[in-house]
Amino acid sequence: MKRNKIIFWIATVIIILWEGIMPLSTVLFMPEYVNAGTQPLGYPDYFAYALIVCKVLGVITIAVTKLPAKLREWAYAGLSFNLLFAVISHIVVDGNIAYILMPVVVGVVLLVSYLYQPKPVNE
Repeated sequence: MKRNKIIFWIATVIIILWEGIMPLSTVLFMPEYVNAGTQPLGYPDYFAYALIVCKVLGVITIAVTKLPAKLREWAYAGLSFNLLFAVISHIVVDGNIAYILMPVVVGVVLLVSYLYQPKPVNE
């Protein structure tokens, strides 16, 4: 039980840092780079801001383990879709293996967080 909790929190902290803190800090401290990842893929500038808001809300939802399980499931799903479509976008647009592998690695960490998340008491 304790091992599962440690694995969950290590994976979740990595997700919080990568998908929550890093994009938010870009908005706050380097706004000229907010769309550096989405613009070369052909997405409009506003898409980057919407993506950052969704990522931050998703990691907050995952980190607050007392929230309803259904809400947390949707947060995991949303972050998973984001990573999946990042992989697809990079395959189709630029084919750069480094850009393709990064969301795959983050997706694996997200999967570990999901698999080791604390189970609700009523299950």
